[in-house]
Amino acid sequence: MTFLFWLKIILAVATMAFGVMSIVSPSAAERFTGLTAAGPRGISEIRAVLGGLFVGLGLAAVIYRTASAFGTVGIGYLVIGVVRAASIYFDKAPTPSNWLSLAFEFAFGILLLI
Repeated sequence: MTFLFWLKIILAVATMAFGVMSIVSPSAAERFTGLTAAGPRGISEIRAVLGGLFVGLGLAAVIYRTASAFGTVGIGYLVIGVVRAASIYFDKAPTPSNWLSLAFEFAFGILLLI
């Protein structure tokens, strides 16, 4: 198994780790992302979307270990990055954390697709 394969596994596990953090500690996810949950419904969304979806995508990539599985996660990251880039421009949100997130999203997306 190649270095790139193991790198993809690590990125999938990192995706799951972010998801687990969001499920176990929505307040940590709030601090990490800058989101604010106004009540129980918002906390549920953080757990479900930022948690469940990221755990599910990362887990699928680790279980199936195929180019398609890794590529699906990669496309997800690239779409998140494109939307974030548009938001940075249209919402006038060029914060350091937004640029850092954008760099990680494009890096994860590209690495998972190659």
